Amino acid sequence: TINDETVELVQPYFEMEDYTLENGKKVCGNVAGLLSWTKAMVVFYGVNREVLPLKANLAKQESRLKIANTEKEKAQAELDEKQAELDKVQAKFDAAMQEKMDLETDAETCKRKMQAASALIAGLSGEKVRWTQQSKEFKSQIKRLVGDILLCTRFLSYCGPFNQDFRNLLLKDLWETELRAHKIPFSENLNLIAMLVDQPTISEWTLQGLPGDHLSIQNGIIVTKALRYPLLVDPQSQGKEWVKIKEQDNDLQVNSVLKAWCALLCYFRHYY
Repeated sequence: TINDETVELVQPYFEMEDYTLENGKKVCGNVAGLLSWTKAMVVFYGVNREVLPLKANLAKQESRLKIANTEKEKAQAELDEKQAELDKVQAKFDAAMQEKMDLETDAETCKRKMQAASALIAGLSGEKVRWTQQSKEFKSQIKRLVGDILLCTRFLSYCGPFNQDFRNLLLKDLWETELRAHKIPFSENLNLIAMLVDQPTISEWTLQGLPGDHLSIQNGIIVTKALRYPLLVDPQSQGKEWVKIKEQDNDLQVNSVLKAWCALLCYFRHYY
């Protein structure tokens, strides 16, 4: 019930010198309490006059805050929903990008393979003529194979004891003539060495001490491929050294008596 008029009416009393708590106590304690209460009510009214608009504004702002929070929660829910949709779309996008990268990688690999294949085809196009010719040569070689094998087996079986001239005589003048008489196809100028042994084996024999001439290579073929045990007439000991080096990993044992007989045979062959 306090208003501005009431506060205005009591203001003259507050300005009096004896309107104090100490003077009120001198008169009566109740008077002192009433005096203190009136001052407190005026102060309260002044404060309350400023607080009430603030409280009203506070209520208004709280109401607005509540509405804003409601709208915020609604917007947050929509944001979460959109974020979930965005995450799904982002996952699809990432998968599509990864698939794109994989396809680009596969395409690049395929391109390189195609380029390599094209280069290979272009490089081998010139080989077609040679392959065709070689295929015809293989067919012809198959037809001549029986005669070539006959010459090789005869060489292994019978040419061991003879020198190069007599071996050529047997091969050219006797055996090839016999094959022609029986109409058995064979290769003219047959290379027995190439037919019976490959080049890496010859190189290995050379490293082991075998001389590189045709006669020595032929002797090495006879020693390694013939079924009969070979007898080496070896005045210069080249064959013996080659055999010892070649068979050293197989625990070769040399018989001294046989060695003496071989030396004696070489002696008689040399002088008689």
